[in-house]
Amino acid sequence: MLSTLLAFLGACTLIAASPGPSTVLIIRESLRSRRSGLLTVLGNETGVFVWGVVAAFGLTALLAASELAYDVMRIVGAIVLVVFGAQTLWQARRTKGQPENVGEAAEKSGWASYRGGLLLNLANPKAAIFAMSFLPQFVPEGAPHLPTMVGLAALWAVHEIGYYGLYVWFVGRMRAVLSRAGVRRRLEQVSGGVLLLLGARLALES
Repeated sequence: MLSTLLAFLGACTLIAASPGPSTVLIIRESLRSRRSGLLTVLGNETGVFVWGVVAAFGLTALLAASELAYDVMRIVGAIVLVVFGAQTLWQARRTKGQPENVGEAAEKSGWASYRGGLLLNLANPKAAIFAMSFLPQFVPEGAPHLPTMVGLAALWAVHEIGYYGLYVWFVGRMRAVLSRAGVRRRLEQVSGGVLLLLGARLALES
């Protein structure tokens, strides 16, 4: 049981370390404030837990089996990524040459940051399919399937909160450098471009 748990946590770490849209969004929001970054992490991990519970009930198998359902979610996810990317690029353009009011940005971004992290995760069909294939591998033989899967989903989400929390902390420690207008604008341009490319790739994949 202990070896299975350690293997599960190791796999969760490798998953979190793989760059993806959630990582880009968390770093982008952390540039605004630690609060925004942490709330984005909590939103993203709420989505992770939701997909884990859905997988535990076997509902993601319906998504995997239906090409139409998967394509609908794929297009929705692509639209979400493109919108986030466009918003980031517009923010970089709008703040060009203007001092950033960090406190005001943080104050406005509480619910929006949580909602953004949650929406980005729930709109990703790959996250749903992955949860369905990932979690069952770590259910010990003879263990009750449903509660064990839900427990693993909760552990997965909590583990990633700690992992992505390090990103938020690191960006916060680098705030003196990253908050400079030119540096911040360049980071927003890069993150916005990455989100647009990820959205386009998701929309075009078969």
